[in-house]
Amino acid sequence: MTAHLINGKAISTELRQNIKDEISQLKKEHPDFQPKIVIVQVGERPDSSTYVRMKLKSCKEVGIDGTLLKFDAAVTQKELIDRLSELNDDSSVHGILVQLPLPSHIDEELITNAVKHTKDVDGFSELNMAAIFKRSAVPLQIPCTPKGILYMLDHEKVQISGKNVVVCGRSDIVGGPISKLLEKRGGTVTIVHSKTTPEQKHFYCSNADIIVSAVGKVNFLEPQDIKEGAVIIDVGTNYIPDSTKKSGHRLVGDVDFDGCKEKAAMITPVPGGVGPMTVVMVLHNLIEAAKREYGY
Repeated sequence: MTAHLINGKAISTELRQNIKDEISQLKKEHPDFQPKIVIVQVGERPDSSTYVRMKLKSCKEVGIDGTLLKFDAAVTQKELIDRLSELNDDSSVHGILVQLPLPSHIDEELITNAVKHTKDVDGFSELNMAAIFKRSAVPLQIPCTPKGILYMLDHEKVQISGKNVVVCGRSDIVGGPISKLLEKRGGTVTIVHSKTTPEQKHFYCSNADIIVSAVGKVNFLEPQDIKEGAVIIDVGTNYIPDSTKKSGHRLVGDVDFDGCKEKAAMITPVPGGVGPMTVVMVLHNLIEAAKREYGY
């Protein structure tokens, strides 16, 4: 058996078109409708600038007004918080995204929480995170990678309720929130982390119907660690040497892809799996925030 490939690139392209169509329709019905996001960048990190350009390009393609607010790397924490407060109060702005990482003299957690939770398109504020972990609460914004994973599972009609689920990794960005979201969807969830023994990892993973791996370790999951017919979501981003590539390296996930695809029922590739979903979920969170603000 060779696993069905969960093509995140194709799914995200389809969703991006749906978002574009929805925005176009809303603008026809409501001429004043104009979703807007402000991306806040501090400093001149080349990788951050690349990500910002990609996000702004994506916004333009679907009809979202994307604005870059750039600060010098020496900006003070107070100046940044004051400007975020102004954006929070600006009714024309529906989403605020602070590009991370920030310079070392700025407290990232403090800045993240300075963004109003209704405009927090990254889903990282304490109010949105707390709602994920509260059983009866519904967060206004879900962090983009966990939200993208859920969307992929739904798109592929993967049943979660009643299934054994293992989440590898417990970060605040991916592992923690996705484990709780999958539990809320009826999965029986086990978390594998840095203190889990190899024997425990093998036991839990080899009995799992669904595995989400986000630990950042090459070949963390090998064929002997999974059972026949499992669904594997690989969130890992790791670079390994590859002389055939111009850069001298290539991107791989946490999963031994070639080995595990022969046992799994479904599997995500790296690249082309979860990554594209994370990007498009910024747009999805933004359009949802804009519709709430306009009352649609």
